[in-house]
Amino acid sequence: MKFLRPAAACALACLPIGVMHASPAGAQEQMAVGASDQDHALLERVEHHLDAISLLKARFRQTAPDGKQTTGTAWIDRANRRMRFEYDPPSPLLLVANHDQVVFNDSQLDQTTTMPMDKTPLGLLLRPHLQLSGDVTVTGLSRDGNALNITVVRTDSPGDGSLTLLFHDSPLLLRGWIIQDAQQETTRVDLLDIHTGGAMPPDSLFNTDLPEH
Repeated sequence: MKFLRPAAACALACLPIGVMHASPAGAQEQMAVGASDQDHALLERVEHHLDAISLLKARFRQTAPDGKQTTGTAWIDRANRRMRFEYDPPSPLLLVANHDQVVFNDSQLDQTTTMPMDKTPLGLLLRPHLQLSGDVTVTGLSRDGNALNITVVRTDSPGDGSLTLLFHDSPLLLRGWIIQDAQQETTRVDLLDIHTGGAMPPDSLFNTDLPEH
């Protein structure tokens, strides 16, 4: 890309799908073969939970690789494959996903960047039905008390990086995600004050016709 983009936005729009680091293909296969029936049942439970989320609104806290934190409000409309991440002032960032595209605007740099949705982590998060198999490979599954983390990579390009979905368990609730690129640069997004369902926000909220410069 020609534009320089802050790490806060790259966490959502610019990094390839991935998790902690590139995992050897053999390790991925070993996990897939050795996964227990309990793990398979848990992954199905996660799929059903995500399927049930058609509309989500939350506050978010984003932690960049350098430790800098930004906050804002997120709208995730999985039924229509669209999203808006509106960063709190004084951040100049705005990210909108719609029409199979992700549009990132930095008003301070006076720049707008557009990329295909399926080339970003949002492509997975916004799938109306996310299957943790096929073109997505689960490379990690961990529990720590009431925390459940599931790491996935693109099956055909695991070296690109990874995406770790963060859940509360009992009851199951998506609470954020961690993205780590091939250089092991890690960015975390925590969802706070989560509300699901409710009235559909206006279509204008997901307008991708942002200023081009």
